[in-house]
Amino acid sequence: MNDDAIAIALTAIRNGNIRRKAIIRIPATKVAERIAQILAEEGFARNVVKHKDNGKEFPDVSLRYLGKKEDPYIAVVKRISKPGLRVYSDRRQIPKILGGMGIAISSTSHGLITDREARQKKIGGEISRHTW
Repeated sequence: MNDDAIAIALTAIRNGNIRRKAIIRIPATKVAERIAQILAEEGFARNVVKHKDNGKEFPDVSLRYLGKKEDPYIAVVKRISKPGLRVYSDRRQIPKILGGMGIAISSTSHGLITDREARQKKIGGEISRHTW
C-alpha cells in the first residue's frame, strides 16, 4: 500500500488535469492541503474549498484551463525528491523552472514554500516537486 500522501495528491492533480476535470478531490493531509493552497496562490488553480463527506474533510481543488480548447494551466507535474532518493538544495542551488514561469515547491524549516519564496528568505530545503 502506498502511504505517500504527496504522491497521491500529485497523481490526483495530474490525472484530473489530463481528464480536464473542473474539480478534483485530494486526500486530507496537511502537506496535500498546502500543495493545493500554493497552486491556488500561484494561479494554477482557481481555488481550494474544504468539502465534508461521510464525516471527513477533503480539499476540493478547482483547476484552471485556458481558452476554448481548455488547455490546462498545469503542463507538467513532476516529483523530484522521492522517499527512496531525497534531493536537497541550499539557497544558491534552488532551480528556476522555465525561467521563473513555473514553480518548484520545497520543504523547508519554514514549511512548504515556492522556489521564489525560498530565494527571498535565503533558505534551502528538499525540492519536492515542480509544476509548469
